[in-house]
Amino acid sequence: MSPAESAVETIQREMTIFARRARASAGRMHPELSLVSYTLLGHLEERGGCRATDLAAHYALDKSTVSRQVAALERTGLIERRLDPEDHRVQVLHLTEAGQEILAQVTRSRRAAFRERLAGWPEEDLVRFAAYLERYNAEPGGAEPA
Repeated sequence: MSPAESAVETIQREMTIFARRARASAGRMHPELSLVSYTLLGHLEERGGCRATDLAAHYALDKSTVSRQVAALERTGLIERRLDPEDHRVQVLHLTEAGQEILAQVTRSRRAAFRERLAGWPEEDLVRFAAYLERYNAEPGGAEPA
């Protein structure tokens, strides 16, 4: 096995561990907010709202998966649908005040957890790691891995 092939295997293994840790920690950050819900809320905040179909396309998820997540977030009062002012046939998802508060709370908790985990890293390693993650997530076509 070449060094590049070995590195790809290591990256795959470590990314899997990272994803498992992220899913497990999501419940500790806020018991009613899954990692997927947190991600969707963050996207809605970042975009200032969007359609459910836009969420599905952005995260390469099935529309039914997004519909279930959106329905759950609506039931808990974290998001709401509003008519698009430019096209009244379209409904745009927006965070409610409660959604904004929970997202801010979980974001603070997640940042604190990352700061704690990375506390001993030299600044140049943090900068390099951040750049590598941005590069990895900048897939052709703009889609993010689910």
